[in-house]
Amino acid sequence: MAENHDDQESTARRGSGSRAGAAGRGGAASGGAHAADDADSVTVRVDLPPAPQPEMPDDEVAVAIDDVAVNPGSLGGVAEPVTSVEVVTPALRRGGRGSSAMRRDPSPYGALLAADASRLRRERVSTETGSHVAVVDVPDDELVAPEVPETAESLTADRLIDVNRTTRPAPHGGFNRFLYEATLHLVNLGDSAKVQAHKAMSARIQRRFEGGARFVPVLTRKGGVGKTTITTLLGMALADARDDRVIAIDANPDRGTLAERVDRQTRETVRDVVTKAPSIGGYTDFSRFVSRDETRLDILASDTDPTLSEAFDDDDYNIVAGLAARYYSIVLTDCGTGIVHAVMRATLQRADSIVVVSGGSVDEARLASETLTWLEANGYGDLVRNAVVAINLATQGTHLVKVDEIEAHFQSRVREIVRIPYDPQLAAGSVVNWSELRPVTQYAARELAALVVEGLPVDRGH
Repeated sequence: MAENHDDQESTARRGSGSRAGAAGRGGAASGGAHAADDADSVTVRVDLPPAPQPEMPDDEVAVAIDDVAVNPGSLGGVAEPVTSVEVVTPALRRGGRGSSAMRRDPSPYGALLAADASRLRRERVSTETGSHVAVVDVPDDELVAPEVPETAESLTADRLIDVNRTTRPAPHGGFNRFLYEATLHLVNLGDSAKVQAHKAMSARIQRRFEGGARFVPVLTRKGGVGKTTITTLLGMALADARDDRVIAIDANPDRGTLAERVDRQTRETVRDVVTKAPSIGGYTDFSRFVSRDETRLDILASDTDPTLSEAFDDDDYNIVAGLAARYYSIVLTDCGTGIVHAVMRATLQRADSIVVVSGGSVDEARLASETLTWLEANGYGDLVRNAVVAINLATQGTHLVKVDEIEAHFQSRVREIVRIPYDPQLAAGSVVNWSELRPVTQYAARELAALVVEGLPVDRGH
């Protein structure tokens, strides 16, 4: 038994020593691990992006209150601009049964929206302190005029009809028309560029007027430059494109030749109109005194009796012009030679625009320019600035001068310049047939008519 007891003690000492050794080794290992952690420690720094600025919807920007950063240290000596908004309380309304006692603003931001209608507007701006709403001034070029109600004339077929193969108008002339007919109307390319340009110019000539007739005198200080010819071409171009009435009056006190440019259908003159004015009660009565050509231009001849030619004065012209204004939309006046005779004063007083005729020679261009100077000196500066100069290239000496220089001179004084080319039919000085004129001559006459119409007031109130 003693022997067994000694063996147990020996075994206990070995176990105790073994546990102590293990504990020591464990402590040493723990200390080594802590040392290794201290040696391998790493500092990690993460840079996060800045927080996103909140985006404000556009519908809230219009009614948002300004969010402007303020530095408290600078409030003492700086005066910030202040925008005052007047809030008007709706007035009470006395209504009948079923009516509201007070008209309420449908929007709670009515006052702010009213301020936005002025020259100020609110915009989102970005500064160093972030994004905020600020009140900015609207430049003059960004101001939008209030919308004007459209008239019934704005509802045109070109605007309302959707153009396709079935609704597109048939082309006029040329290959497009041939193709349209050859394919039994299945292929419709529309009008060619040339036809479209012709229609566009016709639309310019066809502009409507309100408030009575428009008067356009054709004048110059020198005879023989083609003033009567220009009056005839202008009148034919206007009458051919427009669907209202156009008349040309020969107011030359020295027997004009305007009536000889068309097939004369009556021997009546301006003198007969003055004499029989009380009996003229309508267009049918007045039409007996005029001659009409193929374009529907009416021409009223001047006196043919040499003993009566000087008797036509400003009072007589006013009688004739007053009657013509009742039945015609545009009244052209061939003013005759010179600008100092008695009829000129009455003609210019009624004028809405003028056409000054110049030849292609040096003296003719100078006299045309002196005509403008005389008009400016006598109080007709507005007519000069709105005038159209027609340069007749059919006069002698045109091929010897620099027409470009003549045109450049008049560009500094008048609104527009048109060159009228040479045409054999015009050079003959006889009856003018519009359909037989050269295409370039017709185009120049139509351009002159379009420019004249564009210079006429649309409404007498403006």
